[in-house]
Amino acid sequence: MPKPVVLDTSALLAWLLGEPGADVVRQVIGPRAVVSAANWAELARKVREKDIDWPPMRNALVALGLTVEPVTAADAEASAAFGEPRDGLSLGDRLCLAVGQRLNGDVLTADSAWEHLPGVTLVRKGAGRP
Repeated sequence: MPKPVVLDTSALLAWLLGEPGADVVRQVIGPRAVVSAANWAELARKVREKDIDWPPMRNALVALGLTVEPVTAADAEASAAFGEPRDGLSLGDRLCLAVGQRLNGDVLTADSAWEHLPGVTLVRKGAGRP
């Protein structure tokens, strides 16, 4: 079975908005694609902030096979180990990384602050399919 691909909010926004990196995300959207519940909440908020109707976006993502993965207490604790103070990683970022670690999945992001982290693919660098 292929490894899951855990998508950060920035990667999903790149795909939804047709930004650079959308092609990389498009390759993995499907049954092996996962988003943490924390990033799902962040995505819903950011889509609404852009005056885009969230329910059709939500329905499209679910229809494509994207799975919303619950964040566990263990994920919350593991997230504390990611990053350093002032490194630009938000709580949502760290939870995404923790879910990726728990699922032994590859993590996709458009956020260059993650570049140094193992198991992370930056979609805007044109990296290949994980």
